[in-house]
Parts: sequence; structure tokens; C-alpha cells
Amino acid sequence: FRRLNFEFGKPLGKGRFGAVYLAREKKTHFILALKVIFKSALEKAQLEHQLRREIEILSHLRHPNILRMYNYFHDQSRIFLMLEYAPKGELYKELQKQKRFDDIRTATYMEEIADALMYCHAQKVIHRDIKPENLLLGLRGELKLADFGWSVHAPSLRRTTLCGTTDYLAPEMIEGSPHNENVDVWCVGVLCYECLAGYAPFEAPTRIETFKRIKEVDFEFPPWVSDGARDLISKILNRTPSVRLPLKEIIVHPWVKTKSRRILPPVYNQE
Repeated sequence: FRRLNFEFGKPLGKGRFGAVYLAREKKTHFILALKVIFKSALEKAQLEHQLRREIEILSHLRHPNILRMYNYFHDQSRIFLMLEYAPKGELYKELQKQKRFDDIRTATYMEEIADALMYCHAQKVIHRDIKPENLLLGLRGELKLADFGWSVHAPSLRRTTLCGTTDYLAPEMIEGSPHNENVDVWCVGVLCYECLAGYAPFEAPTRIETFKRIKEVDFEFPPWVSDGARDLISKILNRTPSVRLPLKEIIVHPWVKTKSRRILPPVYNQE
């Protein structure tokens, strides 16, 4: 039986449907993250279809900045996802610890996430839930996009309030208009701002006020944000989805180009 092939280590995160553990395959000593999802909780929330679809999506994605899913198996009560282990944890916790990141680190993340999302969008996958809690860091500090929509969310400190993830919602999603992959592009702009400022651009005391600020694209830069970064963020955070700076242009934006120290060769130009 598959579960017996693993030694379980410390819990890496907990959520509504189960938990994630560090695990080691007994035979090969291969280290991975094992996500355990309880079927009963999933059925109760009527999310089985979503999980199936996401497993289908994830098992085909291969990109250095997307968390790999190696395999999955299940028993009577649980589903086990065998995921790549990202040793440096959540970007969210790192940002809390450092308060904010410098241009070099932020630009590197921008290149990595834009590349990962170009790959997703080419596979017709929209992530829809980009935020620091869903971004993990690999051994060399490289970004790993995780949690494709259905996932067991690690408990987040800031967004557990009524706010949920309202900070990262695109205007068209708040209005319930049809949306496309440009919602992901919007999130890249919000993420860039939050990395540099240390807080999200539309943060407000209530959900209603946050929504209002997002719809009016009402934000200001703190004085320490450089002109290059301001230019990039302003071009991404556009109310009109089709006018947002496309991912491929984010990658070649002068600020990203000069500041990014991405270790891996880009994937996006390998047509």
C-alpha cells in the first residue's frame, strides 16, 4: 500500500481539506511534500470535480517556476498528492520577515512569475489565485507557483479576515464580468507592488473599501519605490484588461531587464 512507502516528517501547512507534510520515500530516500486531502471534506464542499481537473492540469505542467506534481494515489478516505518540496517555504513568510524586498530580488521574481504564467497561459491554464501565500521558494530561492485553485491552503496570517484575498482580485472579477488570463497579469502587478512596498496597493480597513479602491485603481507609491518599478506597476495595473502590459513585455521591461538575476534560462522563448 502506497502510504506505507513514505516516512512522514513535519507538517508544512494545514487547510480546510487536510494538510501537507514533508515526506521521504523509504526506498529511494527521495524528499517530497505529501498533500493529504480528506475525501469527506472535499465531497462536503462539492469540489471533487475541481480536484480531478486540477490534478489533470498539474500533472502535465513542467516548468522550473511551477511546483511539480509527481503523482497521486488514494485510499478509502484520503487522496495523496506527491508534490515537489520547496525548502525555502512561502514567499509570504519571507516577506513578513524581511518587511520588503529590494529591486533585484523583486525584479527576479517578476521575471520568474511572468515566465511561468506565459507557460500556463500557453497551456490554456489561468491560475486566478496568485498571491504571496501561493508562491513557494526552491532551494536556490527561485519562485515556485503552487496551489492551482483547489488546493489545501496553508493558513495565512493576514488574509484570514473577512478580506479573504480581496487584495489581489482584479477589477473585472469584483464586478463579476467575464475574465480571461489578464486577471493573472493584474496579480503580477499587485505582487510587484507588495514585494517592494511591504503591503498590498489597495489595502483598506474593510472589504468594501478595498473593492472600491481596486475598481478605481486607487493606489500610491511609497517614496522608496524606484521610477523603473513605478513605470512597470503602473503599466500592469490598468483597469482595462486588454491594455495591461503583456507578460512577454514585463520580462523585457527595462527595470526587470537590468535588475533581474534569474538563475535559470528562460522557458518563454523556446517556442
